[in-house]
Amino acid sequence: MSKIAVVVTDLVEDIEYTSPVAALEKEGHDVVTIGFEGKDSVTGKHGTKISIDKSIKEVDPADFDALLIPGGFSPDQLRSDQNFVDFTKKFLLADKNVFAICHGPQLFIQTGLVKGRTLTSYLTVQPDLYYAGALVKDAPVVIDHNLITSRTPDDLPAFNKEIVAALK
Repeated sequence: MSKIAVVVTDLVEDIEYTSPVAALEKEGHDVVTIGFEGKDSVTGKHGTKISIDKSIKEVDPADFDALLIPGGFSPDQLRSDQNFVDFTKKFLLADKNVFAICHGPQLFIQTGLVKGRTLTSYLTVQPDLYYAGALVKDAPVVIDHNLITSRTPDDLPAFNKEIVAALK
């Protein structure tokens, strides 16, 4: 089974973390939750406590098969830290599976690697992606080779189905 990195910090959209992680673990994948150094846990927007397995400084993208970026206010905070930007960039450059929902694609913008990619995101992030050179579609799930994106928690059933299928 695959080893999946999930990057989060406080104010992540709870269900955009818990639902995909549950779907991945149900299929037998190993999920490792990665956060800022020195944090043992984070708290979602709606109060869910999420344990952090490793800090960003302890992990190497080469040790993972895929990356999951849940939304909420978490991705905006993560993209201010070059360690998370570099981590994400290495997944994209290595052509590994990358899954992002809602505000998750904000992290892609910081990598400089969205130009020419087709993706979706939360409504307010779509213009940012467009101005960064992406082809933006307003659809529940958009698949661009190894990059799978979705818009909102309403899209989670379709998103979870596609990320699980991508790892088979």
